Amino acid sequence: MDKDFTFTGYFSKLKQPARELRAKMTPQEKHLWYDFLRTYPVRFYRQRIIERYIVDFYCSAAKLIIEVDGSRHYTDAGLEHDEIRTEVLQQYGLCVLRFTNKEINSSFADVCQTIDRAVKARADKV
Repeated sequence: MDKDFTFTGYFSKLKQPARELRAKMTPQEKHLWYDFLRTYPVRFYRQRIIERYIVDFYCSAAKLIIEVDGSRHYTDAGLEHDEIRTEVLQQYGLCVLRFTNKEINSSFADVCQTIDRAVKARADKV
């Protein structure tokens, strides 16, 4: 017999790891957070639990996830994991934007413009 199950999008066992990740953000995550997202007019959350994943940044108004990818994301296993993760998150109607550490370091203004355009295109009332 099949159960009628609707996932709430929150996996409580990840609460403590998410807190730890907020306390140990990478330099690129800190730069994006403190120099752009924290004061952005539409609210973003850091290290948010969605489904069984912890995403780097999440904007509920725009259903937008921002991931800052370091070198571990570019191994075969990392690429496969990210592909599966993105597919799962997209099933919730979420858009995933990925930026490399290098992009944050060298093209920060472009990254911020890309995020701003995505939020404005997706948010109900921005």
